[in-house]
Amino acid sequence: MTGKLGVGIIGCGNISTSYLGLAPMFRGFEIRACADINAQAAQARAEEYGIRTETVDGLLAADDIDIIVNLTVPAVHYEVSARVLDAGKHVYSEKPFVLSVEEGRDLAARAEKQGLRVGSAPDTFLGGAHQLARHLVDHGDVGRITGGTCHVLSPGMEHWHPNPDFFFKPGGGPVLDLGPYYISNLVQLIGPVRRVVAMSSIPSPQRKITSKPRHGEMISVETPTTIHAVLEFANGALVTLGASWDVKAHGHRPMELYGTEASLIVPDPNFFGGEVQVVEQGGKTRALFAWTHPLGVPNQEHGQGMMANYRTAGLADMAIAIMENRAHRCSLDFALHVVDVMTAILHSGADGEFKTLTTSCAQPDPLGLDEAQALLQN
Repeated sequence: MTGKLGVGIIGCGNISTSYLGLAPMFRGFEIRACADINAQAAQARAEEYGIRTETVDGLLAADDIDIIVNLTVPAVHYEVSARVLDAGKHVYSEKPFVLSVEEGRDLAARAEKQGLRVGSAPDTFLGGAHQLARHLVDHGDVGRITGGTCHVLSPGMEHWHPNPDFFFKPGGGPVLDLGPYYISNLVQLIGPVRRVVAMSSIPSPQRKITSKPRHGEMISVETPTTIHAVLEFANGALVTLGASWDVKAHGHRPMELYGTEASLIVPDPNFFGGEVQVVEQGGKTRALFAWTHPLGVPNQEHGQGMMANYRTAGLADMAIAIMENRAHRCSLDFALHVVDVMTAILHSGADGEFKTLTTSCAQPDPLGLDEAQALLQN
């Protein structure tokens, strides 16, 4: 495979810098243009990264664009992705790619009619740490997974994001915003979810922005910011999920999975790297084999050290999969099941009832060392 698919971006906010900055590491695609309803934002990104700017309509009609990356706010992900598909182009969306199962099924129908692909972030589960965890689970190193916990807890987004309003509106909240990382990783490690039950609350109906340039402005909160849920997986495993933006400090690890032979400690699914541990009965940590996964190599400064950041790996895998006529890992079915889990959690939190999932999916294929290296430029 030597060709490249042309990529355009709709939405030139904060997240666009990750795609534009990291794209040159990958094979299979080339970002050629961007668009935004704010023409100045698009022009600034185009000049910064040496690509051209287009209107949204112009991008949809451009002959050299095969895939459009949808980086708009979650509330319009479905609307924009539907326009992309109707224009005859593949679409790869930021998470969550839709806000309901019905929207996802509609995009699936549009894509099938046109013979097009839909992909969706997150792709962090393709990282070296999480693929090591997948390898350990698949090869029985911890036995059968029977339970676990995962926690994504913080004080919120208004302390650092310049325009945090959408985080606290319908389509936002910690489950829909950060839940995709955690639930995607759980599904790729354990398999699909059967049903969920949850409780939720809005502890602070008003929140003050303390970031610049809007320091001191107030936000009305319209979606739950504290959610506690239990997920029952098709294999029988029970996993507790805690998601909150009302926590000043805590001592929980991001993810622990409990197997019949040992426990698996998994690092933060919001990142590609980190330390994986297998802990046996009695607390002994088992020594692991060397795992030099290409998407786990630290490549970016973070705090006082370095971290692995390979966002756009899912886009590269989709582009190459289109040209090779194989399934891509960040697929519509996978992403739709994650949306089903998240929306079921929110509905259960609202009415206190168990929710049986209406979708399922296959676990994405593992991304081994050779497969990961094939995504990267030589």
